[in-house]
Amino acid sequence: MFIINCKNYEEIAGDKIIKFVKIVEKISKKYKIKIAVSPPHHLIGLVSKGFIPILAQHVDVSKVGSTTGFVVPELLKKSRVSGSLINHSEHRISSKEIAFLVPKLRELKMISVLCVKDVAEAKKYAKLNPDYVAIEPSELIGSGKAVSKEKPDLIIKAAYAVKNAKNKTKLLCGAGIVSGEDVSAALELGSKGILVASGIIKAKSWTKVIDEFAKAMS
Repeated sequence: MFIINCKNYEEIAGDKIIKFVKIVEKISKKYKIKIAVSPPHHLIGLVSKGFIPILAQHVDVSKVGSTTGFVVPELLKKSRVSGSLINHSEHRISSKEIAFLVPKLRELKMISVLCVKDVAEAKKYAKLNPDYVAIEPSELIGSGKAVSKEKPDLIIKAAYAVKNAKNKTKLLCGAGIVSGEDVSAALELGSKGILVASGIIKAKSWTKVIDEFAKAMS
């Protein structure tokens, strides 16, 4: 799995997100790998009818009906959203909320990507059987310093923790990935995919960098 988190970067504002997703679709087909995009919530409607998985950046513990301002999983599903990031380092939530949301997304047959900051959290939350656990040391996010180079042991230990949960959860590696070399290193250390943001969104050429990352994964 190759996930691109667009965050709230200005580079994909408005109709730019449509151009971005079309590039992703083309490269996904070229290398025959799964690439998912996580746009800002207000842009989801512009791209959710395409050919790649669209993931929400966050989902709330809230219900359908008389609730305002919350991201409700059932309504995401009806909007053709494939799943959601949960507990991103920039939008952390409580253990209780995580314990509710992972099985809720599974019940809805949606993808859950649970973000963790360290091996202890990877071990704890892998037991909930999310589809993916994405390990992202907060100090490396947006730094341009890849966790696969700065803290390779972290990926090895996290991969072991996830595997030891003995379920279908897979490990993703995030934080500081800026090259195909970083991607290859993460995969060699035990990751089953990547979660990337600024390394792609802020690149001078989206096509060039997405192609480079996808090629490293194929």
